[in-house]
Amino acid sequence: MRDRPGYSFDPGPPPEASAFLRNKGLTPSFAWDDVEPEEHATAFTVAKAMQADVLEDIRTEVQRALDEGRTLAQFQRDLKPKLAAKGWWGRTEMTDPLTGEVREVQLGSPRRLRTIYRSNLRSARAAGQWERIQRTKAALPYLLYQLGPSERHRPEHKEKNGLVLPADDPFWQQWYPPNGWGCKCWVRQITRAEAESRGINVAPAVPQKEIRNRRTGEVRRVPEGIDPAWVGNPGALRVSRMHDMLAGKLRDAPAGVRAQVERDIATSWYAARLAEAGVIDTDTPILSQIAAIAAWFRAE
Repeated sequence: MRDRPGYSFDPGPPPEASAFLRNKGLTPSFAWDDVEPEEHATAFTVAKAMQADVLEDIRTEVQRALDEGRTLAQFQRDLKPKLAAKGWWGRTEMTDPLTGEVREVQLGSPRRLRTIYRSNLRSARAAGQWERIQRTKAALPYLLYQLGPSERHRPEHKEKNGLVLPADDPFWQQWYPPNGWGCKCWVRQITRAEAESRGINVAPAVPQKEIRNRRTGEVRRVPEGIDPAWVGNPGALRVSRMHDMLAGKLRDAPAGVRAQVERDIATSWYAARLAEAGVIDTDTPILSQIAAIAAWFRAE
């Protein structure tokens, strides 16, 4: 099967993580909260990166860092001169497109590049892991929540340390790390035997809090302990978006969203299986469309 890795001394980056990042569309934004958390699963965006060429340069270097295993120092060294040459470095004045107000803002800086590097690589790897979990959950049906190497941990994150739940538990749709800026929490996929030896838990309650988007004024509820920009499981949100589009919304979707969804279909592991199996005419419209689109892409 195409989703089964071959033997290699240098397997490279997880293909699912690489595809997750590569398939994202570019979305210029003035502020991080101009883009809803659900959109981050399909959009590559950097606050204040309003020019498409600047955003493309950043995404290219992030992709390179993921695919080639480049360090933060290498990422910063190669990207800084490109951004500086286009004027996207240091502090400058910029007009807020929402309010028309001219504000002094921070563009590129070593600290911002560190945030861009870490947040994008962590979310891509998490989404890639989620896809692998879905593929292999028959053999490894449980997830174990673990803390990362941070010196300090959010109380809500510490409470989840050692939590064992089935991979299909709805809890993971909300509490799937990383769960905030700088969060290094992670999950490990485990066997039923290990889960039973550790003790399988009952999913904890997920208290919610109300937050107001300072840009739009919209009020929404998010789990306590999760930063608003990190709400939701990126891998699951990506699959949900694909199924929503295939359920009748793809034709009417914006061109950028439609292109991203089609790329996801063409490169997804289960689309490959459906296409290879010839699942075109079925009683399940979504499966039929996935297989048809995947087959069309491979014929191009």
